[in-house]
Amino acid sequence: MSADSFLTPAQRDDLCAIAGVMIPASAEFAVPGADDPAIQADMLATLGRDAGAVREALDALARCAGQPFAGLDLARREAAAGEWRARGGAAVETLTRVVLQCYYRDDRVVRSLGLEPRAPYPQGHVLEDGDWSLLDPVRARPPMWRPT
Repeated sequence: MSADSFLTPAQRDDLCAIAGVMIPASAEFAVPGADDPAIQADMLATLGRDAGAVREALDALARCAGQPFAGLDLARREAAAGEWRARGGAAVETLTRVVLQCYYRDDRVVRSLGLEPRAPYPQGHVLEDGDWSLLDPVRARPPMWRPT
């Protein structure tokens, strides 16, 4: 199935618009917004099993906006997006995850975080030691599995 068949043209425009509201471009950090064409292409190419939930979320967003979301000015977009986000639900969470994962997969964004845009293996990444005591509540829980 092609990426174009997952969403209607209006839904693709709304996806771009909501992504730009969620993560706008930053001149200060020299990073694109999530509405950048390359990031949008990645979203469309990797929707896969999330396509249904994304369509549902975009339709709910358009209902909150009272028209296609992309047709609103920025202030009305932010108001409609706030209402949509407050309603929540699995579809909203899925769309949020899709936008975030594609945004933070972009090489320009990875570089802005001071990381080398590459696969983690075989070289790996150094992870600084943190506060291991934060795991104490998890360690204190009883086992969640059945003994063999």
